[in-house]
Amino acid sequence: MGANGRTSNKPTIVLVHGLWLTPRSWEGWIDRYQKAGYNVIAPSWPGLEGEVEAVRKDPSPLKGLKLKTVVDHYDRIIRKLDAQPILMGHSFGGLIVQMLVDRGLGSAGVAVDSAQSAAVPVLPLSSVWATITVLGNPFTFNAAVGLSPEKFNYAFTNELDAVESRKVYDRYQIPGSGRILWDAALSLLNPNASSKVNYGNNNRAPLLFIAGGNDHLVPPAINKANVRKYIKNSSAVTDYREFPNRTHHTVGQKGWEEVADFAIQWATEHARDQVTLADVKSAFAPTTTQSGTRSTEIRT
Repeated sequence: MGANGRTSNKPTIVLVHGLWLTPRSWEGWIDRYQKAGYNVIAPSWPGLEGEVEAVRKDPSPLKGLKLKTVVDHYDRIIRKLDAQPILMGHSFGGLIVQMLVDRGLGSAGVAVDSAQSAAVPVLPLSSVWATITVLGNPFTFNAAVGLSPEKFNYAFTNELDAVESRKVYDRYQIPGSGRILWDAALSLLNPNASSKVNYGNNNRAPLLFIAGGNDHLVPPAINKANVRKYIKNSSAVTDYREFPNRTHHTVGQKGWEEVADFAIQWATEHARDQVTLADVKSAFAPTTTQSGTRSTEIRT
């Protein structure tokens, strides 16, 4: 792939990973989209350019890392591309996509199991329990903090037993930035927090939220509340799709292909100045049956 991120007439897809993960978490999606003819780039957060094993040995770049630093990093990468890409983010990567779209970047944005943007005051008990080892200790504020295998199993891979979850943990998990998680927690009632977006931005790209019905870390209630903020204040396209029984591990969970296919089909259909939906569907023959359910509650 060239430095400009384009090798075909199909749009570039930029994949943004989340907290406690690296671009390796997208490996299935990268392969699937590339085989369908898309240009795919999955940059790491700043300072995390090495493999999972290297980051575990030296997580120092995560200490004190701020959300704005990460968003600015992706901003610079995207502005070097020849055309506006489709942006997809998972977990905190979904929040980063929200912020990038708000800056006028991207032809379409997909936020998968997204952390909420500022002033979305929803914090389910499962989210509290999933993050208690970090937010329950004030000394983690500027630290690089990992999840134990047991906590990872609860927060990410609750569809798996402990043995299978440990395999996912060993392949993907790295320490996370305590500062970013703390800032997110402190933003629930603060509209001017570091995760601030302009909910009334009518000129941003279309934005899709994908939620998992069995997600402990970011339950659907968080995404629904986030979507309502946009729908209430903006005429720009905001959509929501919930996949039953999907966990926070949805990008790697068995059946992830259904989610990946829906994400790119929606993004291409709604993207500004991109290829047709028919072109996308032909790349994924035979078409995967979609069992996700749209929440009518959001659209009313």
